[in-house]
Amino acid sequence: MIRKFKTLLYLSAFLGMTGVILGAFGAHLLSSQLGPVSMNAFNTGVDYHLFHALALLATAVIYYNTRVRGFYYIGLLFFLGILLFSGSLYILSMKQLFNIGEPGLLGLVTPFGGLILIGAWVSIFGTAMKLKALD
Repeated sequence: MIRKFKTLLYLSAFLGMTGVILGAFGAHLLSSQLGPVSMNAFNTGVDYHLFHALALLATAVIYYNTRVRGFYYIGLLFFLGILLFSGSLYILSMKQLFNIGEPGLLGLVTPFGGLILIGAWVSIFGTAMKLKALD
């Protein structure tokens, strides 16, 4: 149980750190390189990245306090959702810098990552409804 808790803590710390780094990278280096649409997509990726890193941290704390395994898996969903949603937005927004053509299947990754994030929130709701310790 402690190992899983630490895993969630490490993931949330990593995501928080990389979210701040990417936000600074976008603000200081990319803003002059990207157009407004691409910059908006990049910033959306950063926003969702950081918000869900905090959600992952909260999920880790809830997992530690309740010992309900479902919260561990919800934390992993947040991690995967951030990677797919924000990660694909980062790549898509910088495609002109990397000389990437049409997005192809990469364009489908963003909404799939968003569905995973929604699924994590829905799972919190469902798992919380089953908690007896908070009654």
